[in-house]
Amino acid sequence: MRKLLLWMIVLLGVFAAPVEAKLRVFACEPEWGSLLAELAADTIDVDVATNALQDVHVVEARPSLIAKMRKADLLVCSGAQLEIGWLPQLLRQAGNAKVTSGAGNFMAANQVTTLDKPASVDRAGGDVHPDGNPHVQLDPYRVLAIARALSARLAELDAANAAIYLQRLGDFESRWQAAIPRWEARAAPLKGKAVVVHHSAWVYLLQWLGMREIGSLEPKPGVPPTSAHLSSLIDVTKTGGAIAIICAAYQDSKPDEWLAGRTGVPALVLPFTVGGDEQAKDLFGLYDSTIDRLLGALK
Repeated sequence: MRKLLLWMIVLLGVFAAPVEAKLRVFACEPEWGSLLAELAADTIDVDVATNALQDVHVVEARPSLIAKMRKADLLVCSGAQLEIGWLPQLLRQAGNAKVTSGAGNFMAANQVTTLDKPASVDRAGGDVHPDGNPHVQLDPYRVLAIARALSARLAELDAANAAIYLQRLGDFESRWQAAIPRWEARAAPLKGKAVVVHHSAWVYLLQWLGMREIGSLEPKPGVPPTSAHLSSLIDVTKTGGAIAIICAAYQDSKPDEWLAGRTGVPALVLPFTVGGDEQAKDLFGLYDSTIDRLLGALK
């Protein structure tokens, strides 16, 4: 009887022992949710605030997002003030000091050198990002640098699983570094080719592939296309050798189609982030789809 009682006490102790909670991560954009899945698998719980069909410049600080931010141990966003229109409000309303600054606050753009950093900021110039262009997810070399920094941050916040994060990073690095030369070889015919863009979101992609931007549908960054400005792009689109007029999956493609109809240059929707089309199910698919679609414009 005493033995049975002893075993019952032991079993109660086992089942009553607290289960270590997973690290909770709030990711602002789908690309970082996908990267976290590569680096952490089931050691963390991730909430992604937006999807590929949303304009991440404009997000409502909904009660559901506030609740998720309140529980987060780590915030992962693009940064460079991409989320300036909603993230500060969300952080204020959540009141979670862990992710407001310090180790719990991770901005991807802070881990790499950004492009298009203005010498000075004047709102008359449109939606200019003073810390540089924030759309760093479209350069695989920058993504690799961000992955290394993010893995280190996960290990810092969750030391018990540090070995798992290191192993997952090694696996991701191996597959990513094997994919880059494959992408570059496939994209070689795009080098030197010109495009017209809907918004200044493609600078990293174009630099990586050696392509050129010869015009933007927005008269100034973040300012919607006007009929007068679109008309002014007809000649440069025709004579500049543009292979496509490109926009992201979340953008209204009507202005692109208007210009395409008057120039014969195809309007091309690119996924821009994970989930932007059927092929872009993860970061690898995002790059596969983007290159496939650009190459399709050459045919």
